[in-house]
Amino acid sequence: MTPYLWAAGINGDISPFQRAPTIGIDKSFSDVFKDLNFGGFINIWGRYERFVFSGDLMYVDTTEPHEFGTPPLPFPIPTGTRVNVDVDTKEFTASAMAGYRLVDTPTFTLDALGGVRFWHISNDVTVTALGRTVSYGESFGWTDPLVGARAFVNITDKLSLQAQADVGGFGVGSESTWSVLGTVNYIVTDHLSVSAGYKVLNVDYDNDGYVFDSQLSGPVLGMTYRF
Repeated sequence: MTPYLWAAGINGDISPFQRAPTIGIDKSFSDVFKDLNFGGFINIWGRYERFVFSGDLMYVDTTEPHEFGTPPLPFPIPTGTRVNVDVDTKEFTASAMAGYRLVDTPTFTLDALGGVRFWHISNDVTVTALGRTVSYGESFGWTDPLVGARAFVNITDKLSLQAQADVGGFGVGSESTWSVLGTVNYIVTDHLSVSAGYKVLNVDYDNDGYVFDSQLSGPVLGMTYRF
């Protein structure tokens, strides 16, 4: 089990409400961190003989405040009204994959994987104007099939390299999705190791008025408990 920190920035095009226009976003991790309420990430990996299992959970909750003139909202606001807007976004993804170890040597392993990734996006907007407050929320989600692979290379008894990648969507849920993770790992004890690396998660979803075409990328730092 590996709880990890992911200092991810985000860029892409998003339409979080069915009746709202698509907007472009480009935020560094420092921009995301300013709006962050909570973020949690955990990776689970298991093996029985040559059969393997991989799970990854991500939950991010952000609130972005704005103060401006009439914004593009999914409900009517009188033209020219000066408003305060808080947009609360919750993003949850869960990836579950199973597979088979194709190569198993003391210095190198290679696993073939297949599974699904579930997405759920929730957006709540709170508008304050003319002494009144109005709240509105929408949520949407989908499931993507995935295929992937994972490779592990031992450099020394304590130092290793790991790479995992997947691709999916295929028009079933999103048009496409893919992710890549690469880490350097160091064994501290028989049950504990630490890792550092880089992760990218990309998705292109456009359905029923919702658009979520985004890429999250940034360094990762994790601590693995092995049993």
